[in-house]
Amino acid sequence: MLRWPPVADHGLIGDLRTAALVTSEGVLDWFCTPRFDSPSMFAGLLDHDRGGHFAITAQTSGATTRQLYLADTAILVTRLMTADGVGEVIDFMPLGEAEAPADRHRIVRVMRVTRGTVGFRLACRPRFDYGRAGHNLVLERGMAYFRGPDQTACLQVVGPMTLERDGQDVRADVVLRQDERAAAVLTVCDGPPGPLAPLTEEGIQRELRSTYDYWHRWLHRSRYRGRWQQPVNRSAITLKLMTYAPTGAPVAAVTAGLPEQLGGERNWDYRYTWVRDAALSVKALLDLGFEAEADAFRRWLGARIPAGPTVTGEPLQVMYRVDGDPHLAEEVLGHLEGYGGSAPVRIGNGAAGQLQLDIYGEVVFALTHAPDVAQLAGYDGWQHLRALLDWLAHAWDRPDEGIWETRGGRKDFTLSRVMCWVAFDRGIRLAAQVARPADVAGWTAARDAIFDQVMDRGYSTRRGAFVQHYGAEVLDSALLLMPSVGFLSPKDHRWLSTLDAMERELVSDSLVHRYDPAASPDGLRGSEGTFSLCSFLYVEALARAGRLGLARYAFDKMLTYANHVGLFAEEIGPTGEQLGNFPQAFTHLALINAALALDEELDRSGT
Repeated sequence: MLRWPPVADHGLIGDLRTAALVTSEGVLDWFCTPRFDSPSMFAGLLDHDRGGHFAITAQTSGATTRQLYLADTAILVTRLMTADGVGEVIDFMPLGEAEAPADRHRIVRVMRVTRGTVGFRLACRPRFDYGRAGHNLVLERGMAYFRGPDQTACLQVVGPMTLERDGQDVRADVVLRQDERAAAVLTVCDGPPGPLAPLTEEGIQRELRSTYDYWHRWLHRSRYRGRWQQPVNRSAITLKLMTYAPTGAPVAAVTAGLPEQLGGERNWDYRYTWVRDAALSVKALLDLGFEAEADAFRRWLGARIPAGPTVTGEPLQVMYRVDGDPHLAEEVLGHLEGYGGSAPVRIGNGAAGQLQLDIYGEVVFALTHAPDVAQLAGYDGWQHLRALLDWLAHAWDRPDEGIWETRGGRKDFTLSRVMCWVAFDRGIRLAAQVARPADVAGWTAARDAIFDQVMDRGYSTRRGAFVQHYGAEVLDSALLLMPSVGFLSPKDHRWLSTLDAMERELVSDSLVHRYDPAASPDGLRGSEGTFSLCSFLYVEALARAGRLGLARYAFDKMLTYANHVGLFAEEIGPTGEQLGNFPQAFTHLALINAALALDEELDRSGT
């Protein structure tokens, strides 16, 4: 078992409330419960010794492993190829009633042999509350109960397997011949568990079939028929897995603390709902045909406007918990060594208290991007949106921390102004479209003032490019959003010269850096890899600019950086390794948008 498996060496399973990561060796080393943003039960990804894991691996050393998904599902298969045969571990989380809160979560791990004979080894070592809380083990009637302070996990097995005590953990060995099966099911309950139904092989197979059918029915709703079917489908399933079904709120990633630079301090907790990331998902979801998911998130987002005080005192804040709770106090888990020794390990996120004015544009963009926008403009909803824009008309012209959540002080970030322009532009359009009362004159004045200010102060004639913030000469790939939100034409000469400048300074073999921290200090030590979101935004910008050959080549090269099952982390390192939290929703959203834009432009050009 690798002490530090590569970040990319994982597949993702989930039940639309939480998720788990499984390495290609068969080690489940990340699982938080009962929600994405809850404390971990398995966090071996952050500390091999203290974090805990649930492993089903080959008994013999030297086994060759391969991992894949059953096509168009979230059912993960890890294949173990040994000298004596070929075995598989099939991992999935059964799906219950997605709209109702669940008091228990289940991880099903099925072992089977397809050729010859294979020995499997099971080790279940839970570590509650990020490894801070102990537990007691009770072995009873062939079941193992791990009793923590607030939760109980029960491991049941079916087939020729007997659980043995290993301190307060359990282990088991089983040897299976061709066509034989065994299974282990971990059920996690808040508090003491109620009665658990006995396991049968037939019952597990029914759950497997039900989960398989669910994902095929869900993906059948997609309208995408373009050139990149497989990566788009995998990205859509990944985004669905990362959405908390009871509220419709997606998390930015399922992990916390994975470093942007090995050994560095840029280790953040991404298990929350960023208003920006999630709002920009609406267009991609709608364009793929997933209207129910887009509507659910819009309802969650619309409820944040009148929800009451935020930690910043502003009408909205950068991120929330999946249930809308604005409190995300940041703390350091000093007892965990961090992935590859990358400390500190942080949970919570102090950036929730930052001022990032761009979120108002993204909120209005999301709320107004709908096939039947009039339905969303009911009286109460309109009153809240109207009040927000009236407030923003007097509040937009302030320095802030910007989209990248830098900790180097507030500045007049160009993209923050652009997105405030988007807020007024979409609000004005909506007021006219649905004939609602509004201070259109005031909003128009604010919109036009922002436009003039950005063109005057956000563009450097010396660089021939739009810059990160006023008074600077630093480039910022976040500005790749400018044409996609309609601030400028994608073929405007100022924009094309900006694109050229980014290509010279921020792009390396189709991979795009966010900015240069050396030129624009962000208050943090160390460096980072290229940002995969920006790499896909670059593809979209190239496509819309008519540079289709470059766009297609850049897109196809980006796809080579996906992991073995099509997943992307936040960043790509100098030698192609994936860095940062995993998988990253923003990356997969940008992949979808880039594919849609490239398909559209290629079809238009007849190529």
